[in-house]
Amino acid sequence: MGNGTDLGRVRGLGSAKSGVHHWWMQRLTAAGNLLLVSWFLFSLVRLPNLEYATVTSWMESPLVAIALILLAANVFWHIRLGLQVVVEDYVHNEASKLGVLILLNFYAIGGAAVSIFAILRIAFGSAA
Repeated sequence: MGNGTDLGRVRGLGSAKSGVHHWWMQRLTAAGNLLLVSWFLFSLVRLPNLEYATVTSWMESPLVAIALILLAANVFWHIRLGLQVVVEDYVHNEASKLGVLILLNFYAIGGAAVSIFAILRIAFGSAA
């Protein structure tokens, strides 16, 4: 039952030994999303209204801004992990697979960066 056997690959002990880690990261980011999205929705419901001024004023709180940044980073990381599995399972041409995975990484990092920049811009005004 060495690392090169079919059983070893099923257990996530193939040559890269990353299958189990990837699976755990998907579960951890899903749990993080559950907590953070629940907090976000609960917080929005508690606001007196959802007008722009009310929501941006709420976002100016440092704790709210930090939680929103964590939410944005976690959501894009979770999306990246999930789509990576889809690409690896369904894109069979190695060159295409590599290209799509590179684009996926740019999308996830870019989406998180834009989201975090927007949160910081609102939280700290035009100085960000």
